[in-house]
Amino acid sequence: MMSSDSLSSNKSVNKLLYAFIIISLIGLADAIWLTKSYYEGNITCTVIAGCLEVLKSSYSAIAGVPVALLGATFYTLILVIAIYYLYQNNNFSLKILKIFPTLGFLFSLYLVYLQIFVIKAICIYCMVSAGTSTILFILSLILIIKNRQIKL
Repeated sequence: MMSSDSLSSNKSVNKLLYAFIIISLIGLADAIWLTKSYYEGNITCTVIAGCLEVLKSSYSAIAGVPVALLGATFYTLILVIAIYYLYQNNNFSLKILKIFPTLGFLFSLYLVYLQIFVIKAICIYCMVSAGTSTILFILSLILIIKNRQIKL
């Protein structure tokens, strides 16, 4: 039988995982839009100009794979792992959710650096992705802190 402390801590982690799911869905939708735009070769920026410059830059793909597609893969992975934990209570998936968002955040920082200082253009959709990866990183830090407090 589960103690009330462990039950409430599990609910706390579940709330965090729902946040992971929501934010990863937002990031996934954005990354899919960017991937579609990359393959079409056109993107419309309504808030700030610069999306097309970023999309057509030599930094928009790595070894022929669009960076946006890598982002879609990242967000899908986070989404699947969070859902998997909710259904299976697998602690290994929590370990992944503590590590992967950090990698995504660091890669996003690099991409923002490229936009500002190298390409000298800002893509609003790319900044949405950077924002969602930053939120996922913060959620992973909260997960780490909660893990230390409740010893999952």
